[in-house]
Amino acid sequence: MSDFSPSIDAVVDVLRQTYLETGLVSQDDFAVAAAAFGELLEGAEMFERFSRFNKVAVFGSARTKPSHPLYKLAVDFSRLMAQRGWLVVSGAGPGIMEAASKGAGIENTLGVNIELPFEQFPNPYIDTATKLVEMDHFFTRKVSMTRPSNAFVVLPGGFGTLDEAFEVLTLLHTGKTEPAPVVLLDQPGGTFWRRLEEFIQDEIIDGQYINKPDLALLRICDTAEGAVREVLNFYKNYREVRFTPGMASIRVHQLPNTDQLETLRKRFPMFVRDSGFRTNGHDTLSFDFDGRNYVNLRLVIDFLNDLVP
Repeated sequence: MSDFSPSIDAVVDVLRQTYLETGLVSQDDFAVAAAAFGELLEGAEMFERFSRFNKVAVFGSARTKPSHPLYKLAVDFSRLMAQRGWLVVSGAGPGIMEAASKGAGIENTLGVNIELPFEQFPNPYIDTATKLVEMDHFFTRKVSMTRPSNAFVVLPGGFGTLDEAFEVLTLLHTGKTEPAPVVLLDQPGGTFWRRLEEFIQDEIIDGQYINKPDLALLRICDTAEGAVREVLNFYKNYREVRFTPGMASIRVHQLPNTDQLETLRKRFPMFVRDSGFRTNGHDTLSFDFDGRNYVNLRLVIDFLNDLVP
């Protein structure tokens, strides 16, 4: 991570006087908090320069070799997304991260690297001068990668990859991030995500830790083209959602007609309390929303996307 800018240093000095010099926190705790503050701002500053572009974050193992089919799959997916005008966000390291950067090309890749004493160095397909930030903390790295991303594609990996996948799903499930597609991508015939899906069904759903409809938050694909299709289909009609107290408003390219509004009312009665589903006649569908049921919100988005051929 680069040194703080003068403005950040000034804020850190105020925080130091407030928390450290008054004994409210320890030196070690303050050091972590100050470093996280700087890393988050540094990441936000880089991503702000590319805010007008759609971005897909690609996660996967740092240990996947270039000879592995998953490496080629990540290259192909990222190349196809870059051809459609998307930027690819990667962890900037080797393995799947390198493959994603290679496929998108140096001009279409943004990197958020984690500094480790082993296996994690910026790959040669990252513009380290203008499109890379480096961080000490995994949690700031995840925040920096997920907040600006419009889609997430996850290939097989270890603890870190699974942590990233479940972090994104948790954020979507609880409404702590904007609705977005999550694609679990494996090679044809691969069992990595299918076995995880079986575990989720047999242990997590059957154990009543989550509900079966919660699986709507993710898709499993085994081709680059299929993953691209899932990402793009999510934005086929859906544009954005905004929340006000007791209400959600979804902007779309094509509004539902009268019959389709009635179908929405019947299919999603949890969103019909006061006024129910209604449109502004231009580009917005509004409905009652208590800030809790984000899975059914995703299903409403899927319904609206299916209106467009």
